[in-house]
This record gives sequence, C-alpha cells and structure tokens, in this order.
Amino acid sequence: MHHRTVAELMTRQVVRARRDLPFKEIVKLLAENDVTAVPVVDEQDRPMGVVSEGDLLRKSADQADPSGRTAVPQPEAWERAKAEGVRAEELMSAPAVCARPEWNVVEAARLMEVHGIKRLPVVDETDKLRGIVSRGDLLRIFLRRDDAIREEITREVLQQTLGLAPSEVSVDVREGQVALDGSVEFRSLVPIIERLCRSVDGVVSVSTHLTYRTDDAGGTGAGQ
Repeated sequence: MHHRTVAELMTRQVVRARRDLPFKEIVKLLAENDVTAVPVVDEQDRPMGVVSEGDLLRKSADQADPSGRTAVPQPEAWERAKAEGVRAEELMSAPAVCARPEWNVVEAARLMEVHGIKRLPVVDETDKLRGIVSRGDLLRIFLRRDDAIREEITREVLQQTLGLAPSEVSVDVREGQVALDGSVEFRSLVPIIERLCRSVDGVVSVSTHLTYRTDDAGGTGAGQ
C-alpha cells in the first residue's frame, strides 16, 4: 500500500519570517500572503518557532479597554513578555514543533493533536525548512475517489497482501465508508482485514460482515 507522505501533501513555497522581523512587518507579511501564521527561522533557515495571529493579538489583548467595560485578567509573566515583544523571536511560540518529509498522515496528525497546533514546519535531516503542512493538507487524503479506495483495498490489501481470491470478499465504498462482505478461511483474518482497510488513505470507516470457515482460536465451523 502507498501511504501519502508529508512531502506529498505539504506546501513547498513557505512564507517565513526572519528572527528580527519587526511586529508591523509580521502583520504585513501575514496579510499580504493571506496566512494566519509563519515559521520564524534563523540565519541557517532552521525553524525556531511559529508566530501566529494569536501571538500578535496578545499585544492588543494586554492593553486596557478604553471603554472600561472589559475586565482584563492579570496575565502570566510569559504572556506579558510576549505582549511587550517587538520582533518575531520575541513574539513567536517556541520551540518549533516540526515534521519530517517521510512521515505519513497519521504521524503528522498525532503530533498536531498532542501539541494542539494547526500546522507543522517540515524540516530535512539538517533541520532546514523544506515546507509546511497544515490540518487542511492532511485532510486532503479524504478527497480520494471511492473507486480508487475500492481498487486499493481489493488489489493491494485483499489480493496482494493477504492472498485472498476476488470471490472471497466483496468491497463496497461510499463516501469513504467501506463495507466488506464474504467468507474467509480463518477467524483470525477478520480483524487483520479490518485493520489493514482502515489504514488505507481516504477511508472514513470500515464495517465488516465476514464469516469464517475455521475458528483458529478454538474450533471449526461457520461463524461471524
């Protein structure tokens, strides 16, 4: 099976900010490129952190409300430091959480989830910036056509990987939802088939209606 990699999904032309880029220039950079965040890089083009609209808005949020209607809670020390920052390296969220080009979607998505972030700078073996991958980029695998998913499951999973005959398992895919019907020799094959089908790019869910002829966990006979 071919799993789409970060290198295939990432944006290669990355808008980035120098570490010494002033506050107003960062705002201009975001506006002109219609992005909400950019990596901050050092002199060797290695990501140091990411500066986002949220980071920049701390400067406004730290100010008193001129109308006096909004009670602003006392900020933490690190929040005050960011609000007082004037350059990218002072305003950014650091350190940069990065991905590698060879990673698959699951690896990148899990890292985003763990850190609660929306994008990952992508770096090579020397830690130099090579691209950026966002949540939207990772979701592109779910735009795969149903017939492409069905073809991959039928040929690569069932026939090539598991050695099953086309007559043993039928595959129906609608809106990325996979339904499997048929009969296989061993009971132990059923969870393996389901797991492998779930790992195919673009699969939303898998439902199995498979019977087995041999219960290799404890007896023989038809079952489900």
